[in-house]
Amino acid sequence: MKFVDEAYIDVAAGDGGAGCVSFRHEKYKEFGGPNGGDGGRGGHVFAVADPNLNTLVDFRYSRRHHARNGQHGMGSDMFGAAGDDITLKMPVGTIITDAETGEVLHELLKPGEIITIAKGGDGGFGNMRFKSAINRAPRQKTPGWPGEGRKLKLELKVLADVGLLGMPNAGKSTFITAVSNARPRIADYPFTTLHPNLGVVRVAPEQSFVVADLPGLIEGASEGAGLGHLFLRHLQRTRLLLHIVDIAPFDGADPVAQAKAIVGELKKYDAALYEKPRWLVLNKVDMVPADEREARVKDFVKRFKHKGPVFEISALTREGCESLIKAVYKHIKSQQVAEQPATYIDPRFSGDAAE
Repeated sequence: MKFVDEAYIDVAAGDGGAGCVSFRHEKYKEFGGPNGGDGGRGGHVFAVADPNLNTLVDFRYSRRHHARNGQHGMGSDMFGAAGDDITLKMPVGTIITDAETGEVLHELLKPGEIITIAKGGDGGFGNMRFKSAINRAPRQKTPGWPGEGRKLKLELKVLADVGLLGMPNAGKSTFITAVSNARPRIADYPFTTLHPNLGVVRVAPEQSFVVADLPGLIEGASEGAGLGHLFLRHLQRTRLLLHIVDIAPFDGADPVAQAKAIVGELKKYDAALYEKPRWLVLNKVDMVPADEREARVKDFVKRFKHKGPVFEISALTREGCESLIKAVYKHIKSQQVAEQPATYIDPRFSGDAAE
């Protein structure tokens, strides 16, 4: 299951309806005067941030979104009806960019936030608008104004609640396989993971969260070394980072030095990402003799100077994984409650008109 975080769509608002040229034709009224109405405005195209969505996959298969045109004006002083608006539901965190100019138009950050991404054209004037003391039988009318049309790029930075950090061969892919439904490629050589993988972690029948396994980071990643830097932006809105460390590297490397290198690259790339909640997960404890495990863990934590939660697991044997995912779910749930209102109300039906 790969990241589906980018889509290109065409949106077009409706054109305004044309005005009407019409005159009253009533019995005993020889000169009834003009009564041609205005055309209706074209439909707008709105975008709404829906907290129930977490992917842009729908826009991969539905690229064209066109609102209806306004109706033409009619006689008897009747204006044309406005075209129906359309509302595109997008996940919270979607960045909307003009695909032709590269200008960022908007970023949907709050659940229920609604914006206009293409404005419908105004309706044209009917001949009743041109009536005056010196022009009592005008035959002028104007066409409707065209609606806005745009080519848009949609980009979603968050597709997972939890992001995995770590060196190549730290055991991230094995961990995501152990706790979720994802089945990434796993091998005993570096850079097995070439693209992000998503997995849904089921804590209970109705309790779950999404975890992302990214290609491993190496020193110099913030300057472009390796593959991990290409996907760091996907972590910018995850709620929690799990820093997975191989506590028993097969090549005899110092795990503390490796862990500090990862943290350094994170800080260089984005200071805000560096400040995000980050838990330390010491993996492959099954490779450490039981009588040495406690001392090695204490030594690592002391030298690494980590102040957050620390977990000891073996992704291969699944030792410690259950307690970790329960703690992660509890943390995510508490953040979700703080971030969102208790009940999500679609703004289209809340009585507030979007302008």
